[in-house]
Amino acid sequence: MPLCLQAITDQDYPSGCVEVLIADGMSNDGTLELLQDWASQTPNRYVFQNSGKFVPTGLNILIPKAKGAVVIRVDGHCVIALDYVSKCVRHLQQDQVDGVGGPMRTIGEDFTSQVIALAMSSKFGVGNSSFRTETGQTKLADTVPFPAYTRAVIEKVGLYDEELVRNQDDEYNYRIREAGGKILLADDVRSDYYSRGSLKKLWKQYFQYGYWKVRVLQKHPRQMSLRQFVPPVFVLALILSLIWVFITPQGWIALVGLVGLYLLANLANTVITVWGQGIKKLLLLPVAFAIIHISYGLGFLIGLFKFWNRWHDKTGKVPQWPI
Repeated sequence: MPLCLQAITDQDYPSGCVEVLIADGMSNDGTLELLQDWASQTPNRYVFQNSGKFVPTGLNILIPKAKGAVVIRVDGHCVIALDYVSKCVRHLQQDQVDGVGGPMRTIGEDFTSQVIALAMSSKFGVGNSSFRTETGQTKLADTVPFPAYTRAVIEKVGLYDEELVRNQDDEYNYRIREAGGKILLADDVRSDYYSRGSLKKLWKQYFQYGYWKVRVLQKHPRQMSLRQFVPPVFVLALILSLIWVFITPQGWIALVGLVGLYLLANLANTVITVWGQGIKKLLLLPVAFAIIHISYGLGFLIGLFKFWNRWHDKTGKVPQWPI
């Protein structure tokens, strides 16, 4: 958190033209006191309690209170470049777009989180997620991390869907594009994202991504891309192969073949990604890849079961705007 706050403090944009609004998710670990001390050091910094505790409820508390013509979302797990605000504002003014973000470099603070960061930055790990895996390009995109929006487009599409514990940014950016807006991935808008520090937390993160993606699918089917269906299809094939094993001896052929092909692809991409970086990464990265794929796929399948009767419920929990 201190690095995130320091990056906001050190922006090259005129400080008198910026207000900083922070939502604290009812923390009890000293974070609230840290935020209040930081906010008290200069005007135009405000801290609010997010009793809903989730990201969309926090954003919906802050957005109506924001006074600026540009609203930029910054998460606690990220550190934005020192020219982030100025470049976002420039792109919004010059490129005739409604939202802008840039490539995100995923980094880790210790060995395990560094390996997790490698998995989250790999096309094998996360597919064609352009802001995670691509640099050197400025182009229109489906979604971007830590976006800057014009106030006009926020007032047009409304607030965030508070039902979505995860994937609320994908859903929100889709609503912008569906309303005729444009989202820009700008190569010169940079940020660092600190990955989860354990395999258990990685599993929980991607399980939730898969689980809540089902609700996004039900509300906006065209928001989905092919890469997002690959993990659940893979996990479903694994489950069916396991069941088939108990029905016929040929089930073992399907199971071993499927697992063998996946391991071959996993290991090949591991070698390509970390060749020369040590045996420990060669051993751990395949596990991180597998956790991302299986947890996302399993979460998606469980989400399909959990939300089986909500295919006609496309409303969600979007508070009325303006409040």
